[in-house]
Amino acid sequence: MAELTGKTDVREAVRARYAAAATNVGGSGCCGSEVGCGDKDDNEVFGQALYDGATRDELPEAAQLASLGCGNPTAVAALHEGETVLDLGSGGGIDVLLSARRVGPAGKAYGLDMTDEMLELARRNARDAGADNVEFLKGEIEAIPLPDASVDVVISNCVINLSGDKPQVLREAARVLRPGGRFAVSDVIADEGMDDATRNDMQQWTGCIAGALTQREFVAYLEAAGLTGVEVEETHRVHEHAVSAIVRARKP
Repeated sequence: MAELTGKTDVREAVRARYAAAATNVGGSGCCGSEVGCGDKDDNEVFGQALYDGATRDELPEAAQLASLGCGNPTAVAALHEGETVLDLGSGGGIDVLLSARRVGPAGKAYGLDMTDEMLELARRNARDAGADNVEFLKGEIEAIPLPDASVDVVISNCVINLSGDKPQVLREAARVLRPGGRFAVSDVIADEGMDDATRNDMQQWTGCIAGALTQREFVAYLEAAGLTGVEVEETHRVHEHAVSAIVRARKP
């Protein structure tokens, strides 16, 4: 078991894991490979199986295979024509490409990722999909490289839990949202009683479990960032000590 250290070490461990996943599309790089992509009944709880068949068929196969998340945030974000969307930790680009289709030619979909290999894969997937209204940015979700009040919707799929500074991520999400903008993410929520052994295991962290906030923490951090109307809706269990959930909020 590799124990957690500082924020920098967490970031580099996450970067290394997802760089490997990008270069091994279709392999065992799904989010949570050490803890399993399926539950005890072999139901898949991470990855492309969480998108319906019609949705998956819209996209290049590589974008589907590179899906490492715990949900389908574009299905709950209620995107509209002409909106600007930002996907935090966009990976292979599946949610960016789906968002781009929903906001149409007058809209824009940004993807933000810190991993060169994932950005290369995502840009290739965008070319293959013929998506002209997308842009993939290199950067960290704790320091979003976009101006204040520049996007209508922030989405994310099982990425915020990977950050070593989640309050800062949520402050940045609030900063880039326009007044009336929406926050709609899928993420892992930890049970209040998650044990210390799981919390301190680096493989569980990079596998989207150990770093997860509890529901109480997530709500408190969103409200501290200035967002309101916070809703947390559990969708399915992904681990003995954690669930996947849809988290929504709004910027006043």
